[in-house]
Amino acid sequence: MKKTDHSADASELAASRFQSFDLLATLVAVVKTNGVVVFANAALEDALGTSRRTIEGSRLPDCFTEPQILHNALEGAGSNEFAALRYDAWLKPLNREALPVHVVVAQTDRAGEAIVELLPLEQQAKQDREERLMDQAQANKELIRNLAHEIKNPLGGIRGAAQLLQMEIESKELTEYTQVIIHEADRLQTLVDRLLAPHRRPHLVGDVNIHEVCERVRSLILAEFPKGLKVLRDYDTSIPDFRGDREQLIQAVLNIAHNAAQALAERIAAGDAQISFRSRIARQITFGKQRYRLALELHVIDNGPGVPDSIKDRIFYPLISGREGGSGLGLTLAQTFVQQHHGLIECESVPGRTDFKMLIPLP
Repeated sequence: MKKTDHSADASELAASRFQSFDLLATLVAVVKTNGVVVFANAALEDALGTSRRTIEGSRLPDCFTEPQILHNALEGAGSNEFAALRYDAWLKPLNREALPVHVVVAQTDRAGEAIVELLPLEQQAKQDREERLMDQAQANKELIRNLAHEIKNPLGGIRGAAQLLQMEIESKELTEYTQVIIHEADRLQTLVDRLLAPHRRPHLVGDVNIHEVCERVRSLILAEFPKGLKVLRDYDTSIPDFRGDREQLIQAVLNIAHNAAQALAERIAAGDAQISFRSRIARQITFGKQRYRLALELHVIDNGPGVPDSIKDRIFYPLISGREGGSGLGLTLAQTFVQQHHGLIECESVPGRTDFKMLIPLP
C-alpha cells in the first residue's frame, strides 16, 4: 500500500472521533473520497493482518483485488450521486487468502469523506439467518397464541355438549362415541395448554449454573433411555453463573436432548448412540443484532441420522416434526425459552452429526 502524509495530530483526532467503531465486529474504515484512509477500526486491522498505523494514510482501494470499483464508489459518494452503495468484492489481507466481503459505502456528515463497512460474506449470511430465526420465532409466538385461544373456546363447548349428550343416551355403543369425543377434546386441551404455557407462566429469575441444568437433563434422559445410549459431558467449568429462569432452561435443553434421543432409536438398538453436552465461552460475539463481550455457548450434539432435508429450514416452526407422532412443539418451545434469555438456538445437521447450539449472553 502506498502511504501518503498523515500527521500525528490528525490521526489522534480521527481516533477520538471514531472510537466507537472499535466496538463493532464488522470491518470499518473512514476514508476521504480520494481513497485515503482516515481511520481503520480494530476489526479491519485484524482482518488485513497489519497495524492501524500502516493502514491509516494508505489508499483503501489498493486493499481490494479490483480497486477501481471502490474508487468509483467513493467518487460517487463525493459527488452526492447516492447516500449509500452496496456491492460484493474481494479483500486482500497481508499474506493471507483473499476474503469475500459485502461492501457498504455511505456518506458521512462531512464533505469529502465516506464510511466503508465490510461484512465478510459468511458473517453476512449468519446475520441474515439469525434475523430470519428471530422474525420466525416472533411470528410463531403470535401464531401460537392466537391459534390456541381460537381453539380453546369452541373446544370447551364441544366437550360440554358431549358430556350432556352422554347423560341423555342409554345405548352403551353410543356412549362409547361420546367418550371418544370427550377423550379427544381433553387431548386437544392438553395440547393447547402446552402451546400457551410459555406465555402464561411468569419468568422466574435466579442464579443459574448451566452445568447443573445439563446434569438434570442428563439424568432425565438416561432414566428414560437406560440402555444403548451414552450421554457425554465436555464442560468448561470456568463459565460463571448467570441470571435466568432455571426451569425454562432445563425444559429447553431437555426438549432438544429428548428429540435427539428419539432420533437415535436405531443407534440405541445397536448400542452405540451418543449425545454430548459441550459448554464453552464465546468472546466478542455478535448475534441478534447485538455484540456481547461474553456469551454461553452450549452444544447438544448427537450421532443420529440428521435432520431431514425436507424440514431443515422449518424445524423451529410449530407443529413441524421429523418423527411420526411427534407434536412438533419441542423445538418451538425451546427457542421461545432461550429467546426469553435474549439468546437463540442454531442447528447444523448432517447424517451422523446434529449440533444444536444455544447462545445466551453472560454478564
